[in-house]
Amino acid sequence: MTAMAPVPPTRRIAAVRARRVWDSRGRPTVEVDVETESGTRGRAIAPAGASTGSGEAVDLRDGGPAFGGLDVRRAIGGIEREIAPALRGLDVADQAALDARMIELDGTPDRSRLGGNALVATSMAIAYAAAAARGLPLWAALADGGPAVLPLPEIQVFGGGAHAGGRLDLQDFMVVAVGADDWRTALDRTAEVYRAAGRLLVEAGRLQGVADEGGFWPAFDDNEQALTMLVRAIEAAGLRPGEDVAISLDIAASNFGRGGRYRLARADGTPRELASAELAELLLGWLRRYPIVSIEDPLAEDDPDGLAAFTAAAGPRVQVVLDDAVVTSAARIRAHAARGAGNAALIKPNQAGTLTESLAALEATRALDWDAIVSARSGETEDTTIVHLAVGWGVRQLKVGSFSRSERMAKWNEGLRIGESLAGGFALPPPSAFRWR
Repeated sequence: MTAMAPVPPTRRIAAVRARRVWDSRGRPTVEVDVETESGTRGRAIAPAGASTGSGEAVDLRDGGPAFGGLDVRRAIGGIEREIAPALRGLDVADQAALDARMIELDGTPDRSRLGGNALVATSMAIAYAAAAARGLPLWAALADGGPAVLPLPEIQVFGGGAHAGGRLDLQDFMVVAVGADDWRTALDRTAEVYRAAGRLLVEAGRLQGVADEGGFWPAFDDNEQALTMLVRAIEAAGLRPGEDVAISLDIAASNFGRGGRYRLARADGTPRELASAELAELLLGWLRRYPIVSIEDPLAEDDPDGLAAFTAAAGPRVQVVLDDAVVTSAARIRAHAARGAGNAALIKPNQAGTLTESLAALEATRALDWDAIVSARSGETEDTTIVHLAVGWGVRQLKVGSFSRSERMAKWNEGLRIGESLAGGFALPPPSAFRWR
């Protein structure tokens, strides 16, 4: 039997270090450094969500009075006491084995003992360290010589729901530059729409501030006013709604729905409670009247029959994205697909806990011919890992938040840097890659 070759120092993990840093909401989060014996290093920071699915990996927080119970000293202690010794000396290039070792150490289905925040920061730092050991940026290491293309950006203009104090029922009113051929043009057009939307809000006396993900926090009387204003902003930017720039919505219905009943504060300017079919019909009416190409979490995670009925009614050319219901889980994606619920999924590494599990979820979407969108969270940092994942894994869409605030712009700007190194430059996937075409 041939003996396995020893792992060279460039790939043996020498140290795993963790520290407390701060996210975009001023809350503690976990940053991890993974260093090899030759001195190469990877670094990553865990994000955190506000609107979360019930099945996603759980962050480990300290509780108690400090920072509203959100401190992460326990998560950092678990990295130092358990994760670091368990990974020391192992091959940094074996992402799957290292992630499996952390999952085994944690021993819980929701990663609650060591913390999803501890695991995802370490998992991403491992990927960076492995790429550095090869002398490659992360996206190139993940692509491993295969074709790499920048993803189509999905960018918030108005924020609502859990990201804006519930001022609007819906969580995200976004734009997608469907007519753009390249990343730079997509960002240019979005910047013009964002600027026009801000000006229109000021002129109408409707600007309240900025939401968690950088979108405007508007004072509209009902949800549909936001759609009307977004179309006006596209036109005011000199662009054609539906041709140059289209609309994408995140309803985040789990935030206001339970048991097939949905309580909307601003359905038509007044509070209303709707049954599942009534909410679906409201949304389908918007699909008929507005240039909407994608709609996320149209019904709650506990309403799978409603999600299936909505997906069928919306038709194959509308992207029906599931987030709370599937939480970056391959098994959940397959289960909902079997019911006919959804045709696309968000990929959020911190929902799963590790990059290996996130990649498994992505591969499940591909096996089902679903679309996939790599997504940031509402609590973000200067970490740009998700841009590298989208490019390296060949995901055609990327959702980061808005076109303001440095934790968002860091990611859009990273795409500009990556584009300079790609064989196809700043080119986006062809129009035929998207179901709305």
